[in-house]
Amino acid sequence: MVRAALALAGVIAVVAPVTAAVAAPRVKVMVVGRSDLLLAPRTVDARGVYVRASGKRCAAGAGTPLAALAGARRAGGPSFAVRDYGGSCSGRARDGGALFVTRVGPNRNRGRNGWTYKVGARAGTAGAGDPSGPFGRGLLRPGVRVTWFWCRLSQRGGCQRTLAVASAGRVARGGRLRVVVRGYDDFGNARRIRGARVSLGGRSATSGRGGVALLRAPSRGARARLTATKRGLVRAFDRQVRIG
Repeated sequence: MVRAALALAGVIAVVAPVTAAVAAPRVKVMVVGRSDLLLAPRTVDARGVYVRASGKRCAAGAGTPLAALAGARRAGGPSFAVRDYGGSCSGRARDGGALFVTRVGPNRNRGRNGWTYKVGARAGTAGAGDPSGPFGRGLLRPGVRVTWFWCRLSQRGGCQRTLAVASAGRVARGGRLRVVVRGYDDFGNARRIRGARVSLGGRSATSGRGGVALLRAPSRGARARLTATKRGLVRAFDRQVRIG
């Protein structure tokens, strides 16, 4: 399990490409730290990499969440550290199942809290470098969203919810856009979120009853980014909305 290693200390990961037989998918990655956004959503190549973990040079295969995090680093994202939790990693990607991320940017795992990831709305159930993929049923597919975030474990063992926004893909200039804000638990179960700040191209509104926010679109511009934030929850992936 990913959370089994949250309390472990790590060493700096040195990222180098791996020549792999598996094609590298292009995925969307966002990195959210303990209190700040460390990398805004962007598309990266999740190609195989070598990392330095527990004093060894270890391979992580293409299409793993760890490869996606390394892609984020290459795209200007934060550095990270890795620990070989099982002690079996090697230069072969198939041995990377026990690689765990213990630091991203300035935020190190501490006590019950630390780094984990979601694919779409669900928390991964395997190690970040597991060759069987985040859920043991295959590697990341092209276009999926991978959210690396600082998890605050509740007494029940779950992380804070991750936000998502839903709206029409187009709105008239100066028109009103209806946005629904949802928060997803580790299992992908949704709940509508009240009190989230919804932003679109410099305009903002707060979600009310039923998680609905109504905001005025900018009066000019071709496209704008729509997102939502709320204290204690993980911000939403940006969504592109066409203006006009």
